[in-house]
Amino acid sequence: MCVSDVSRPGPGEELNDGPPAEPRPASTVIVLRGGSDSLEVLLVQRNPNARFMGGAWVFPGGAVDPHEGTGEDSLRKAAVREVIEEASVDLGDPADLIPFSRWITPKMVKIRFDTWFFLAHLPEGAEPVVDGEECVDLRWETPQSALAAQQAGELMLVFPTIKHLEQISPFASAQALTEHAASLTVEPVEPRVEMLGEIARILLPGEPGYDTA
Repeated sequence: MCVSDVSRPGPGEELNDGPPAEPRPASTVIVLRGGSDSLEVLLVQRNPNARFMGGAWVFPGGAVDPHEGTGEDSLRKAAVREVIEEASVDLGDPADLIPFSRWITPKMVKIRFDTWFFLAHLPEGAEPVVDGEECVDLRWETPQSALAAQQAGELMLVFPTIKHLEQISPFASAQALTEHAASLTVEPVEPRVEMLGEIARILLPGEPGYDTA
């Protein structure tokens, strides 16, 4: 089910009562391993002391730096840089990244990003290591095991991470996922927040109530 009801926003999802903030360009990489045999994704845990998404388990990523320019090239450069910084893995040529999705933070959220999600296979011989400052831990999970751990209260996952794990969970292997993604036309997704008393209800395009939220 795509609708999410939360009694309070997660880290980095605090609501904004004022004018909408301008979303900042950002990139995230779903790093895959398993080849044609299986599918696992790399999750890193953000420092619990961080102001934004502290303690959450996420895919490596972050905002585009000004020196990286604008447009798709800047997003790809930022994606490669962020994986190096957060997980010590060099993905190589940014042009090899596979665009998968684009999510824009809801207008009601204080800190907003316009984030492109890319897919990339873990390079042969690479061993991820967290930087110990921005990210303090890492783990490989199947999409199903990560979602189960979240349901059991063992992993703190934010809404976009959950939705991407749900989206890729039907694929049997990393290769099958990237072959599928190569044929996609990426369209922006901007969730909306509907307040029901003290409950924030997150809606995706096409769901009942989205157009009036």
